[in-house]
Amino acid sequence: AMDEAPPAASPAGLSAYVAVSQVLGLTLLGTAGAWLGRYRGGVAWHGPLQFNVHPLCMVLGMVFLQGDALLVYRVFRHEAKRSTKALHALLHGLALVIAFIGIVAVFESHRTKGIPDMYSLHSWCGMAAFVLYLLQWLLGCGFFLFPSASFSLRSRYKPQHVFFGIALFTLSITACLLGITEMLLFNIKDSYSHFVPEGVLANTLGVLLVAFGLVVGYVLTREDWKRPPLAEELALSMDFKTLTEGESPGGGS
Repeated sequence: AMDEAPPAASPAGLSAYVAVSQVLGLTLLGTAGAWLGRYRGGVAWHGPLQFNVHPLCMVLGMVFLQGDALLVYRVFRHEAKRSTKALHALLHGLALVIAFIGIVAVFESHRTKGIPDMYSLHSWCGMAAFVLYLLQWLLGCGFFLFPSASFSLRSRYKPQHVFFGIALFTLSITACLLGITEMLLFNIKDSYSHFVPEGVLANTLGVLLVAFGLVVGYVLTREDWKRPPLAEELALSMDFKTLTEGESPGGGS
């Protein structure tokens, strides 16, 4: 119809911040690849280069894809909630699969080389981030994607889900920073303090990780950039509440 309202535009600045986040994300992936390719011999699943699969997978899965999954609700502001929700879950699921491959790579590499596991602060933070991320994903799917939970239970859980989403993203970046430092101290301990190119490149990767985290965090915490509920969603949630809570829309029970 002619009198239908045009689709609302994204708020000023949101698109620019999202674009910056993607440029930073792709740059940090390229920087991680350049470091491993130029200074660490590249990446291979079998043999001595298997370890290098680990940092690449963790940066791709636990940082870049996790960050993009968090941004889905800001980017697809006017799409149907169900498809946005499915994309959010799918990207997080993909991040988990890639991170799992990275974890398998480091354990297999350690076993081959006779290196002990899980003794460093990096490994503790990293494993905590992965296990809690998996738990967060399973709970999110249970509450929101295949909802058997009541409306009030979902409403009560949602703030926790949102908080832990940002907290786990922060913990993932922290684990990466610890991992970069640990890798440099193992590999170039004697020359690191002389500002050698490998040290500078790896430090730059760390700075890019922090910058990506800050930009994503800013987009997520801007109140006026949150996804507005569509008219049909408000009606649906009222119907859902009525069905599950036994309340009538008029407020009586």
